[in-house]
Amino acid sequence: MTAANPHVAQTDTGLRAVLFDMDGILVDSEPLWFEAETAVMARLGGQWAEPDQHALVGGSMAVTVAYLLGKAARPANPAQVEFWLLEAMENLLRDRPLPAMPGARELLGQVAAAGLPHALVTSSEREIMDAVLMALSVSFPVTVCAGDVSACKPDPEGYLLAAAKLAVDPRRCVVIEDSPNGVAAAEAAGCLVVAVPGIVAIPAAPGRLVVSSLLDLSLPRLQAEFARLRPGLARPGRR
Repeated sequence: MTAANPHVAQTDTGLRAVLFDMDGILVDSEPLWFEAETAVMARLGGQWAEPDQHALVGGSMAVTVAYLLGKAARPANPAQVEFWLLEAMENLLRDRPLPAMPGARELLGQVAAAGLPHALVTSSEREIMDAVLMALSVSFPVTVCAGDVSACKPDPEGYLLAAAKLAVDPRRCVVIEDSPNGVAAAEAAGCLVVAVPGIVAIPAAPGRLVVSSLLDLSLPRLQAEFARLRPGLARPGRR
């Protein structure tokens, strides 16, 4: 295991793992999704606009396909629509630069350097997840994608599965999310949520931290916020 970062406080705050969402947290992929969805909708003879994309933030492929077909002027097989969408995204991820969200690499690096268990939990398909991780040149000890669960966000299954794979109590996990669906999934799993809203607003709520950017976060702050919001799980002294 990687040696603990000497700059990270040694007090046991109760935090045992950090679980990251992907789209909108690690990478600024929403512009690519909008372009891919617009192209698929054109094949279906319909129109696509920003409110349509906003309705799908944090949703699964099945939800996206159903929404596209609901607006389509021409009929199509759902499997064909999914293929078009995955093909469009894979081409865009291969041909376009994929910017990391500001502060994402730094926070992930701090978590990894401290030896803290962490995972990626996304509603994207495995092909998209693998392409994003390759483009960013990052990896996670545990990943959970759409193909790993029977129900995607807002269902908590993905976060519960990630916690189980890390052998960590979900109540001792911090989840970093940007969408209402993701926040609902994480809170239903019993995790503490740090929301970083993207194109859809996320209101403040008891026991939830909302920040404007990952640049506002660091591992010491996550530990301190966990101790503040879940004091019953913190103990003085070292882990």
